[in-house]
Amino acid sequence: MRIVKLDKDSKRDLLANLLKRSTTQYPEYEAKVAAIVEDVKKRGDEALFEYTARFDKAELNASNVEVTEAEIEAAYAEVDKELVRIIRRAIENIRSFHENQLEKSWFVTRPDGAFLGQKVTALSCAGVYVPGGKAAYPSSVLMNVIPAKVAGVEKIIMCTPCNAEGKVYPTTLVAAKEAGVDRIFKAGGAQAIAAMAYGTESIPKADKIVGPGNIYVALAKRAVYGNVSIDSIAGPSEILVLADETANPRYVAADMLSQAEHDELASAICITTSEELAKKISAEIDGFVNVLSRKAIIEKSLENYGYILVTENMDDAVDAVNEIASEHLEILTANPFETMSKVKNAGAIFLGEYSSEPLGDYFAGPNHILPTNGTAKFFSALSVNDFLKKSSVISYSQTALEAVHCDIEAFAKAEGLTAHANSIAVRFE
Repeated sequence: MRIVKLDKDSKRDLLANLLKRSTTQYPEYEAKVAAIVEDVKKRGDEALFEYTARFDKAELNASNVEVTEAEIEAAYAEVDKELVRIIRRAIENIRSFHENQLEKSWFVTRPDGAFLGQKVTALSCAGVYVPGGKAAYPSSVLMNVIPAKVAGVEKIIMCTPCNAEGKVYPTTLVAAKEAGVDRIFKAGGAQAIAAMAYGTESIPKADKIVGPGNIYVALAKRAVYGNVSIDSIAGPSEILVLADETANPRYVAADMLSQAEHDELASAICITTSEELAKKISAEIDGFVNVLSRKAIIEKSLENYGYILVTENMDDAVDAVNEIASEHLEILTANPFETMSKVKNAGAIFLGEYSSEPLGDYFAGPNHILPTNGTAKFFSALSVNDFLKKSSVISYSQTALEAVHCDIEAFAKAEGLTAHANSIAVRFE
């Protein structure tokens, strides 16, 4: 494992390297994605089914594109009952956490008759994308659906790829049913995003599309943004462990590899003030890699974006943490709560040696849909607020408006908008 002394030059080079993972670095895919999106927009189901046959080798039509109750029942028969129990416990934790985020409408009145406020309304329809491909991610279903349910979204639809036989991962279907998805469709890739963005004969149009996916899904979400809302353009997974000499090197190594196994572009970084700890972490990583099942992916990930960075002091370490703005940040220091107070940029923060990142992935309750590629500097985790919209409410009495109408008219005239000024003035002729 690479150990790098972090100075001004190495810090700059490191950040430039990390940003190469951004979806903006894949222009060769954009034309392909744009063509698919436009085709589905124009031809609806016909295009959707053609792309599904081409990419997923599945023959779908209007009669079998939607998952039936019978298929969901069959999925329950295939999924271990203990896993269903665990999913239900996770749902309780996730729902409980997100209920604390729920905002309510509010209104205030003034003695002069002015009435102001904010009306909070849930979206009518949310579209959730769930990846298929090499693995099933029921946890992703829960994290995307439950905030929408807590927000009060009227209808939640889900698109997920099927195999050549038209079958969806059983765990995906069980998680969707338990979380409260209303309709599930067998559609993947850019064509599924386009279908939810514009609507087809079979798939209704959503107001917002959320959920992770590959580069085609990410670019499709970017292409349809504006016609619908989206959560974010998610990049490969990231973990950053901030550790001092008190950290357990075995824990640090295990936690770094928990993200490196996602894919070859995943980033696993440790920043520490202890060179001795860095060497021990590197040795532990070597030992783990030899016995873990996704060895080839992990090795490639570490080769691409794996680092152990050594700083002179904790202030320099925290500065680097804030500059990288990682998706997941673990703080394994003597006083993690004190260290956290200096952290400004991170998607999710895990404090102490018993708060390993997978706790957040599956069970604790906070959302695991998080900003990546440094966007934690200005984006937040998926939340209930992502499924709510807010309308300002304004009602002035004649008395309230009369007291300020001259100011409003003067402001409008200063901007050269005489019709604006007239709209106020006519009420006091």
